[in-house]
Amino acid sequence: MTRATGRSRVEVVLLDAAWVKALPGVERLVRKAARAALGVRVRSLTVALSDDRRVQALNKRDRKKDKPTNVLSYPSGEKTFLGDIVLARQTVLREARAQKKSPADHLAHLVVHGTLHLLGHDHETSDTDADRMEALERRILRKLGISDPYLEV
Repeated sequence: MTRATGRSRVEVVLLDAAWVKALPGVERLVRKAARAALGVRVRSLTVALSDDRRVQALNKRDRKKDKPTNVLSYPSGEKTFLGDIVLARQTVLREARAQKKSPADHLAHLVVHGTLHLLGHDHETSDTDADRMEALERRILRKLGISDPYLEV
């Protein structure tokens, strides 16, 4: 299902129906977080809510890491359609429990994080880039009423 704000569009593809049971309203949450990261930019993207098995296969194929990860971003290289984000339900929920965060807040953080990657932000190239990206994530999440995800619990 697709909903637009202005001309920004966030399409949510439910590949793992267990997301809905684990987080009622998950599609609305994903759209809200992605739009917060997009700001006033006129862009679109797709967020796939998947599971560990599928994400592990993608991570192995694309990053040569044979394990699931919380979020993968696939930039399109286009100006208006930014690309795709894929999230692994079991990993996201496991991390939220381990970090003593609400699953909704952790998911919102990962959607913001993935969206920023699609916008060209990076945290793996340098510490300076990582600091900039984390500061931006904190500002966006604060606007969503979510506390700093990088604070130690």
